Amino acid sequence: MKVMRHTLRNQSGFTLIELVIIIVVLGILAAVAIPKYFNMIDDAKVSACKGALGGLRSGISIYYANRALKTGTATWPARDSLRTIGVVMEQIIPKNPYQASGNAPDSIVTGVTRGVIVGSRGGWAYKPSTGEIWANTSVAGENNF
Repeated sequence: MKVMRHTLRNQSGFTLIELVIIIVVLGILAAVAIPKYFNMIDDAKVSACKGALGGLRSGISIYYANRALKTGTATWPARDSLRTIGVVMEQIIPKNPYQASGNAPDSIVTGVTRGVIVGSRGGWAYKPSTGEIWANTSVAGENNF
């Protein structure tokens, strides 16, 4: 009997209550952390879309200004000129982060009105008459930038 008590006292480990408390604490941490993680993903997509649009808009504006200086007539670039490396942009067109992965990253459609989605390719919508460009996807909020 003494040997049995001595053996039980020397065993180390967690009690059932301690294990349940650990599981509950981990569950609470997961309930707080997972929504924060998804918010960070959404924020990253918004920032990437704004950054890509900023670069595209800068390139279009520089093209417009250069055309005015070189030819005396300021014109916005044609839609196909946006895709051609070295005409408007020095590198390839950035991908719209909201666009489906199977679609071409340089997808640019002729847009009519901001917020109206043209086709199903995603990418960017461009209005050559005014030089406006925006995201051509249906995710709420991205058409505001």
